[in-house]
Amino acid sequence: MDYPPEIISEIPVIMSAGIGLSDNIISFLIIVLLIACTALISAAEVAFFSLTPSEKEQIKSEKSGSGGVGLKLLSKPKELLAIILIVNNFINVCIVILATGILESYFQGNDNSESNQLLRFVVEILGITAFLLIFGEVTPKLFASKNAYATVRLMATPINILNNLPPFSWLRWLLVNVTNIVNQRAKKRNIKLSSDDLEHALALTIEDSSSENEQRILEGIVKFGNTDVKQIMQPRMDVISLNSTKSFEEVLEVILEAGYSRIPVYEKSQDNIIGILYIKDLLPYINQVEFEWTSLIRKPFFIPDNKKIDDLLKDFQNMKMHMAIVVDEYGGADGLVTLEDVLEEIVGDITDEFDEDDLVYTKIDDTTYLFEGKTALVDFYKVLDIDGKEFEQLKGESDTVGGFMVEQAGKILKNNEFVKCGHFKLIVESSDKRKIKLIKTIIEND
Repeated sequence: MDYPPEIISEIPVIMSAGIGLSDNIISFLIIVLLIACTALISAAEVAFFSLTPSEKEQIKSEKSGSGGVGLKLLSKPKELLAIILIVNNFINVCIVILATGILESYFQGNDNSESNQLLRFVVEILGITAFLLIFGEVTPKLFASKNAYATVRLMATPINILNNLPPFSWLRWLLVNVTNIVNQRAKKRNIKLSSDDLEHALALTIEDSSSENEQRILEGIVKFGNTDVKQIMQPRMDVISLNSTKSFEEVLEVILEAGYSRIPVYEKSQDNIIGILYIKDLLPYINQVEFEWTSLIRKPFFIPDNKKIDDLLKDFQNMKMHMAIVVDEYGGADGLVTLEDVLEEIVGDITDEFDEDDLVYTKIDDTTYLFEGKTALVDFYKVLDIDGKEFEQLKGESDTVGGFMVEQAGKILKNNEFVKCGHFKLIVESSDKRKIKLIKTIIEND
């Protein structure tokens, strides 16, 4: 049969269109397969690093082939993460290339109008990206986070094969080694941040969802390394201690009244602390009438009053102790500090069944407070919710509000006398010849 010339001329175009259609179908099927692969790899990334200790122990106890391979991969987390990222990115690039080829053949026969070009941009960039994110990243990772154990068992062997298969193994080795070099050089950079920088950074990260407790703990951590023992210790005048000459009966009376688990013991004067009595050591002898209780006292731990509390916490941990005697530059006992005092600087007040709920201050209104003269400056700052920089710049060796006023005035102030510090006016409400007892604090708004 003879065909008209115009039909014969169209035969190559029709054949090329048919070939192009079959190529697109094959490319589409390959894309679907690659999407499944990238979804599995993404799921494995989350699953391997989400295994709980109990799930790891379960894998060990089963002694299965895939479980053992998974634990072996986890023993080198940098290499595991590197091979996962390399394979995942390789697959995503292949998907983008194939999808772009399909779209190219589709838009090639259409006009090159501006609207057509915009549609092509939206499909190629936004469409493919959204498709990869939803089906290749987000969905499989959400599934893996809830089914980490099953995902690891499924993907351990395939990832192990890829980990040892060139060129992925070469790229993995290169990526890990380059990363190690970068990390080593970064560590050499000496970056120093002051506590003020950290406080400023913390202020910038405050969110409405953050609770007051969380914020207080973070602020306590930032200031932790800059706090001296003298700022948090119990002054000597408030410390309950035992004279080594007391009888066993008198000691028991003091213990029952105080309610403490450890009590310092002194000889002649409270400046000469000779040991710490642990109340639990007395339990075997509690029914005895007379007992040489001083034989049970333990060696005290002495620290200077300018020791930082972060260093003290390390000492407490290493020595397995809960109490230290603070001494001044002359070696006399200045006060006492416990592990609880240190921890309270981070987590806030820790109250047990023996603690009294006596108020150390009274809030009259939003701008007026009454404080005892012996109130520590750090507690004074906490109550007023201030950083205390104005006071810290002016104070010398004082650690209490009353001591600060005496230091600034150069004498023990009488009733109704006052000192000013920034926006704060401190007025003496009660005092005697030895100390300031009660202080009214007024916040003045300029």
